[in-house]
Amino acid sequence: MADAFLIGGVRTPVGRYGGALASVRPDDLAALVVGEAVARAGVPVEAVDEVVLGAANQAGEDNRNVARMAVLLAGLPDSIPGLTVNRLCASGMSAIALAAQAIRAGDAEVIVAGGVESMTRAPWVQAKPEKPWSKPGAAFDTSIGWRFTNPRLAARDKATFAMPETAEEVARVDGVSRSDADAFALRSHQRAIQAQDAGRFRAEIVAVETARGMIDTDEGPRRDTSLDALARLRPVVKGGEVVTAGNSSSLNDGASAIVVASAAAVERFGLRPRARIVAHASSALAPEVMGLGPVPATEKALAKAGLSASALGAVELNEAFASQSIACVRRLGLDPEIVNADGGAIALGHPLGSSGSRLIVTLLGRLEREDARYGLATMCVGVGQGTAMILERAHG
Repeated sequence: MADAFLIGGVRTPVGRYGGALASVRPDDLAALVVGEAVARAGVPVEAVDEVVLGAANQAGEDNRNVARMAVLLAGLPDSIPGLTVNRLCASGMSAIALAAQAIRAGDAEVIVAGGVESMTRAPWVQAKPEKPWSKPGAAFDTSIGWRFTNPRLAARDKATFAMPETAEEVARVDGVSRSDADAFALRSHQRAIQAQDAGRFRAEIVAVETARGMIDTDEGPRRDTSLDALARLRPVVKGGEVVTAGNSSSLNDGASAIVVASAAAVERFGLRPRARIVAHASSALAPEVMGLGPVPATEKALAKAGLSASALGAVELNEAFASQSIACVRRLGLDPEIVNADGGAIALGHPLGSSGSRLIVTLLGRLEREDARYGLATMCVGVGQGTAMILERAHG
């Protein structure tokens, strides 16, 4: 089976909800990173077979196949098709996985893959009246969470927990304390700030032109946070003890993309691979403990790769919540020092559709800077899933 290689890679800064990127449409964010990914990879535009992007909401300006809109808005040839995929939080990583599968199958040689989300600009939706002249139906904010829930799912115990409730459930099941969660959150902010100050994100970020001017820095990391400040926050789940706004990821805006290419394309166009995709796996489990999804997904990916966790030199684990991140690190036996060494989503933010591909882009930089051979990107997924991807750094 043919290998799939990752070339280039770029992301926007991650904006806070209602923050610096609030004025920018998600299809414009997607177009920016798609065009920039092609330029950074140095691949001829006519060689691109397809664009595959992940997006979780797809209810507003990201509707009607945002990947195809990105092709047109980026000024790429009209002949390039686009495919939009949805695995909620893992949409961006799944887009890269689908691209790799097409490369390995021989169906394509060059694909741009990634993801986008503007949680700020996600609209409200309202059900149509069931009968003529009836009052409008229920309304929902599409930024995150359940909407138009199937009554049969709602009747299943815990199946339709809100995300914070799933994180509280994981804390209960795995014995994660409030102090553990707050310490993890503080470390995420501290590491992200250190990475910003050292310029470690600079190479992976493309600046975004906004109503506020050019934005080139993640908004999320907080320099003024402390254990005392985190400890003062109230739990967000009724009857809960662990999950707070401070030890959870936030609602965010952002986009990311990378070129996935075959060995033949690498040679033909003189491309510089940054890594080879070794293995990818998805998994599923009970929705109420969705935060544990990275565990079976990573175990499956490691088995496919013929590797153990000790072979990993760098890990990017999406920090949906501190409680589930801690539980996954413990269950997988990962070295905490190599997990999110430059901070994670609690500090940087979690723009759903982009987060999976953002993890990949950030992991590539770490593999190169830290001279590590194998790296893992993994994340939990709403409604009880997990994904994982193992990379091998390219040499030379």
